[in-house]
Amino acid sequence: MVRERWIRLFEVTGSGLAIFYALLIAMNIDLEVLAFSLLLLSALLFAAWAIVDRRWAFLTLQLFYITAAIIGLFRWG
Repeated sequence: MVRERWIRLFEVTGSGLAIFYALLIAMNIDLEVLAFSLLLLSALLFAAWAIVDRRWAFLTLQLFYITAAIIGLFRWG
């Protein structure tokens, strides 16, 4: 039961942050640092979900998003 609660927390929170990240980038309102910070946090939550749920391909994708977020933070920060 505890495992399912962690998965739900990671899934829902990560999804919400990813939506907000995408909207900030799409609006192009000079909040790139905030947006890439949200992307990083979202990808970390999704990576935790992938580890708990043993979804290794999804974890690989999240490692890419973590890398993209770090690049974005250096590029725009």
